[in-house]
Amino acid sequence: MNIIKEKISKRGKFMQNESYVREELIIERNEIEKETELIRSIIKTREELKIANHNFEYAQDDLVDYYVYQIKANQAKLNYLIKIAKAKGIEVDMINDLRFSLWEEEEVG
Repeated sequence: MNIIKEKISKRGKFMQNESYVREELIIERNEIEKETELIRSIIKTREELKIANHNFEYAQDDLVDYYVYQIKANQAKLNYLIKIAKAKGIEVDMINDLRFSLWEEEEVG
């Protein structure tokens, strides 16, 4: 009878460990997805900043103020996103690597 209880107990611990591992994998996957989204936001904001700078060069009259506002807004957003990325230990090289892989995915898709 003790052998049966021991097997049940071991199985219960195994099931708890398996559940714990699954939860950890889900949490890790969510963190990776969050980091990927952060990197994509950085890339998108950089591109928007480049476009705003380019448009500012050719802007006339009231559009000059509009593009100045866009440049300031995008720069503030980019600074904030980079600050978050640094806090999470995401390096600029990782961002550039993902940037190129994202471009390849878009070209293929």
